[in-house]
Amino acid sequence: MLPDHDWTSVEVPELDALPAPIMPRSQNLAPRQIFPLHAHRWNQLVYATSGTLVVTVAGAWHVISPEQAIWVPTGVEHTTGTRDGAAFRNLYIADQPGLAMPGHCTVLTVTPLLRALIIELEAATQRDEGCAYLTPLHALLFAQLERAPRLDFHLPWPTSPMLDRLCSALHANPADPRSLEDWGQTLGASARTLSRRFERETGLSLRDWRHRLRLFLALEWLGAGQGITTTALALGYASPSAFSHMFRLAMGCTPSTWLER
Repeated sequence: MLPDHDWTSVEVPELDALPAPIMPRSQNLAPRQIFPLHAHRWNQLVYATSGTLVVTVAGAWHVISPEQAIWVPTGVEHTTGTRDGAAFRNLYIADQPGLAMPGHCTVLTVTPLLRALIIELEAATQRDEGCAYLTPLHALLFAQLERAPRLDFHLPWPTSPMLDRLCSALHANPADPRSLEDWGQTLGASARTLSRRFERETGLSLRDWRHRLRLFLALEWLGAGQGITTTALALGYASPSAFSHMFRLAMGCTPSTWLER
């Protein structure tokens, strides 16, 4: 589930079989629209040419900008939505011998060439191109997918009600400065117990989890057009420069450079 619930559900399209090894499917999603929890009988590359997608899968929350996509293997349940609207560009990919892709959900870097191939496949399908053109295009797409850099870019969400309450509160107010000791008093557990349980359920310390939450929210908010200073202060940073330093360490560029891309 996504951390909050005021979303409009969008019907998952029905499809009995894939007409080709790779089939594009495109849809423009309005703000706060979401495909509910579902799975496919084929692999899926979830991508947006513009806007930001929020994807939940296997107990983790992903924020996907046009520089990334998420590979969802056959049969894996997931949701896909957007808080502020997105040009959803999706690839359905058949299982086949020699497909050198991960067997688990993985975030991929979308190179300029991979992006161009995705867009061209959609256009070629609309033009009803024949196999003489589509077959080499499919081969190029497979080659680029297999070579796309993998990223550890997700936010695990805890399963216990107590920690879900903590994380939901931080998601609603990422500037909340409360420490583990403060949360222990609120939730009726010692700071040590909270720390152990949090790392066991998420694989991260609360400090690292909160840091990653703020980064993901920054990508969402900046992608939706919110200003850098407003974003920095809403996330709890003392100044835009402190926020920019965090962003540069995580993303390899400043927020303004990321927006220019």
